[in-house]
Amino acid sequence: MVPSPPPWLVEPRLTLARRILESHLAAYAEPLLPGLNADSGPEHRAQTLFAAPVVVLAHDGEDPGGDPGPRLTYANRAALRLWRRTWAEMVGLPSRLTAPAAERAERRLALLQARAGEAIEGYSGIRVDSRGRRFRIGAARVWTLHDAEGRVCGQAARFSAWWWLRDPS
Repeated sequence: MVPSPPPWLVEPRLTLARRILESHLAAYAEPLLPGLNADSGPEHRAQTLFAAPVVVLAHDGEDPGGDPGPRLTYANRAALRLWRRTWAEMVGLPSRLTAPAAERAERRLALLQARAGEAIEGYSGIRVDSRGRRFRIGAARVWTLHDAEGRVCGQAARFSAWWWLRDPS
């Protein structure tokens, strides 16, 4: 019996990985993962994105102010480790739950700003892992994802700077 491939190596995640990479290139005029050839096969691109040392997340195109708002559609290994969640726990989660309740309004504004301008750079904010431990992200990029017809289909974020915060109590 042949084992099933991991969830980031099957459709629609192969297409989503391509969208994340191509939309980043369009937004910032530089590749998300330097050294990854554009002519690499879809499985290679998806596996390289999943294994990248930078945190990469994506959510669908739902209104950031709606309820429940956007849901996560992608989280690479670095994101899963940082939030201490499995793929099944992370993908499908309302993305607002990655931030503490007190920080969600600021996060929502940043998402709306990125949506209006296609991308932002240098974002920082507080997030919370699955066990309630808070951390600050810094120098994040947030960009809009487009489908093959150019329609907005979500947003993605990337960061490599983060640090744990002391418990406020």
